[in-house]
Amino acid sequence: MSALRKVLVVDDDPVVGKSFNRVLSQDKGYVVITAQNAAEALERLREQEYDVVFTDIKMPGMDGVELTERVKASRPWTPVVIITGYGTTANEQRAKAAGVSEFMRKPLSPEMIEESTQHALHAPTQAGVVPEQVAATETAQPELAEKQNPFKRVAMLLATPFIGLAYAVLLPLIGLAMLLWTAGQALMTIPSARKILMRIKDIALFVAAPFIGLLYAVMLPVVGITMLASLAIKAWMTRPSKA
Repeated sequence: MSALRKVLVVDDDPVVGKSFNRVLSQDKGYVVITAQNAAEALERLREQEYDVVFTDIKMPGMDGVELTERVKASRPWTPVVIITGYGTTANEQRAKAAGVSEFMRKPLSPEMIEESTQHALHAPTQAGVVPEQVAATETAQPELAEKQNPFKRVAMLLATPFIGLAYAVLLPLIGLAMLLWTAGQALMTIPSARKILMRIKDIALFVAAPFIGLLYAVMLPVVGITMLASLAIKAWMTRPSKA
């Protein structure tokens, strides 16, 4: 026996839910679950998937069109049918914009219920998305990450020595510069020491210039190679796959 089709009926009038239960019996391959309002319907939708949702428009709290928008935002493959006694043009336009499958106007006959259910179940999937496709997409994401990880590891392995060299060169220089700056600020308050410090500053800049040039000579090629490697990896990963 094939699995039963799950039908969610959302209406604050219990007579509507009973009508669906009588028409869509388990003998015909359906199981009907009812909800009194939109909040209860959303709770049931969080618990399990439904093959089709029927909802009234005018209900306490959230109306049926807003419920449709919420359902379509999280489950675009789920067909939603509006059942209402308030079939105004404005309501129809809102519902169509939300993506409903069709309208059913009260009072409902058994033929209307069964035909509308069949039509909703066999209509093309809204937005071209089905749960299996979503699951496949979610499964593909870890696989893509696994493909990218080796390249990231190689890039990090190549960059590690240069990063370590930069830290080894820069950290002592930064610490020494901070100490000299603090000492210099204290000595600058002494007039006799100010001239001496200015001379020392000039000499320090003259002595440091070759080391600064060496640092630039080492780091700039590394930065350039890293950027080129990153661009090459991204281009390779985004290339079209062969059929």
